[in-house]
Amino acid sequence: MSAPLAGIRIVEVASFVAAPAAGALLADLGADVVKVEIPNGEIYRHSIPRRMGYRSEFPEAPHFQMDNRGKRSLALDLGRPAARRALEKVLEGADVLLTNLLPGRLVRYALDAASVRSARPALIVANLTGFGTDGEEADRPGFDYTAYWARTGFMDQLREPDGAPAFLRPGVGDHAASLALVSGILAALRVRDRTGEGQTVGVSLLHMGFYILGNDAALALASGQEPPRHDRHRARNPLWNHYRTGDDRWLFLVMIDSDPYWPDFCEAVGQPEWREDPRFDGAIARYRNAEVLCALLADLFAQRPLSDWESALESRRLIWSPVRSLSEALHDEQARATGVFAPVEHPVAGRYETVRAPIRLSGHAMPGDRPAPALGADSEAVLREAGLDAREIAEALGSGSE
Repeated sequence: MSAPLAGIRIVEVASFVAAPAAGALLADLGADVVKVEIPNGEIYRHSIPRRMGYRSEFPEAPHFQMDNRGKRSLALDLGRPAARRALEKVLEGADVLLTNLLPGRLVRYALDAASVRSARPALIVANLTGFGTDGEEADRPGFDYTAYWARTGFMDQLREPDGAPAFLRPGVGDHAASLALVSGILAALRVRDRTGEGQTVGVSLLHMGFYILGNDAALALASGQEPPRHDRHRARNPLWNHYRTGDDRWLFLVMIDSDPYWPDFCEAVGQPEWREDPRFDGAIARYRNAEVLCALLADLFAQRPLSDWESALESRRLIWSPVRSLSEALHDEQARATGVFAPVEHPVAGRYETVRAPIRLSGHAMPGDRPAPALGADSEAVLREAGLDAREIAEALGSGSE
């Protein structure tokens, strides 16, 4: 069976995470993705582990490699007229322009949807922005830290009542947005297959933040109230709460509908008498006595190490999880069994592992094991395919006179 996107060419004019991550997923699906980079390469490409605070001499940026795997690299300085003309030729053979340039910059380079689709109405333009394409802040730069995390209330929600706001890990909102971009592009390709017409696809980090926070956002919109903040000392449902263990680790109970699990839970934690305790007889009683039960559970879990509690809780069919460190989670047997990670053979860095696409198709393998291209490695080949001659290629790449 051929790849789902075999024969589709994506021209990606983007940097950092969200739009390039979408490009990597499209490449996994079989598209030919041409990544247009500045001649020195974007900062994300150069963010090797040592520069990110790791004690490592790994020579590449693993996160850049993950989000740019399987692409081809075309290095152009779009500030030069010859480079812009060359890109126009490349776009003539493209199905999708994928970009995260700000609207003003798109207009400056004649890469806005109106310009590129006037001569190519079948072209799909997929645009990732921080704050959308309408309103006063359409041209405002932003990362997922600002538009997705801090601006939407997400950052404020993920803290305990007396705690500081939580700090977002790199790329969290971006990778969520990349999946939305891919969904929109696939839908637009489907429409183009039927009608021959392209369209624009827009995803903003601001909107993505509200969507990922959708349960709280929907409740707040309907009620007009701020969501109640979780307090682990007074959890509304003590079986939906996290507790510290005796070795200073944590476990997370997630029995949202707690009544079916309460008898087995009492047996698992060695407190069968709690089953008959009227204070805890039913979810409502446990809610009314939540502070007492949370305190009892906190004292109980603090008496033994996490490994003991893992054995005890696994003895019954309960919904819970140990809170793993990332270094532990990377060796999770279930993650390994389901093929979350893929080995990569890199020409410079050698063999290492990365995260595969979170999609499985029975008719198309998505191994995720290709490295990102070297900077500018495919510049001449891509420009030749676009019909440029040797002189035009030299001018476009800055090695000839304009």
